[in-house]
Amino acid sequence: MGMQIAIIGLGKMGGNMVQRLLNGGHTVIAYDRDPKAIAAVVEKGAVGAGSLQEVVQKFTGPRAVWVMVPAGDPTEKTIQDLAGLMSPGDTIIDGGNSNWKDSQRRSKELVAKKIDFIDAGTSGGIWGLKNGYCLMVGGDKAAVERCLPAFTTLAPPDGFLHVGPSGSGHFTKMIHNGIEYGMMQSYAEGFEILEKSEFKPDLQKISHLWNQGSVVRSWLLELAESAFTKDAHLDGIKGYVQDSGEGRWTIQAAIDEDVPAPVLTLALLMRFRSRQEESFAAKVNAALRNEFGGHAVKKS
Repeated sequence: MGMQIAIIGLGKMGGNMVQRLLNGGHTVIAYDRDPKAIAAVVEKGAVGAGSLQEVVQKFTGPRAVWVMVPAGDPTEKTIQDLAGLMSPGDTIIDGGNSNWKDSQRRSKELVAKKIDFIDAGTSGGIWGLKNGYCLMVGGDKAAVERCLPAFTTLAPPDGFLHVGPSGSGHFTKMIHNGIEYGMMQSYAEGFEILEKSEFKPDLQKISHLWNQGSVVRSWLLELAESAFTKDAHLDGIKGYVQDSGEGRWTIQAAIDEDVPAPVLTLALLMRFRSRQEESFAAKVNAALRNEFGGHAVKKS
């Protein structure tokens, strides 16, 4: 059964989510700061809105508004603005990569206004339109069940789970992303050893091979195959790896819980290293070897 739902934020994921919901027979009200993004989804059947106030006005019944904007201040402001416009019994869903502690706080603040809050950890990236989104959802059971038609449409079979109370959805997604850091770093190191070996194997063929029944097969490895197909030695890519926060929060949770997580921690630190044009620590190492042993140094 279709439901009425709004999507706020029509970026790479938000726009595709609108399309998947429309394909599933839902009525979607769409808003973005960019009028062109609104026009693009209106062409596909969405109901466009020019402001958050207009989003709220276009609903004909209890409201469910999915916020899909960058985590941090943009999400905070959007939720605060919506809270001032919505009514008791309405629901706000945060599908971004918010910190789980912020989600717990927001839930308490919205409960005071009798507005339900759902934190929906969402994984699937730009492939979600085709393959569906893995949804890790936290919040009140009754509120989650009211939004179940949308969750079911967005997720592939068995790709939705109500994992617990408010905050648990984003906490689960945080750990998911921390694991992702470690997996990516493992593949990265392995392929570099292959690339620098005397055998000079075809990395596209190796990644394809490993996806045929190997114990290391995965969707990430399929994406590696795709990347090597486009650029066999990744000559067109700079090795600069950003992080969006979840890896840091995962390590902080490990520290808070006294859980040893060396692989995930080092994977995060390697991202930091990737963003240095030159490592000062490496300079110190070179200088010390020169000082105590007279080892040669390369001048800059």
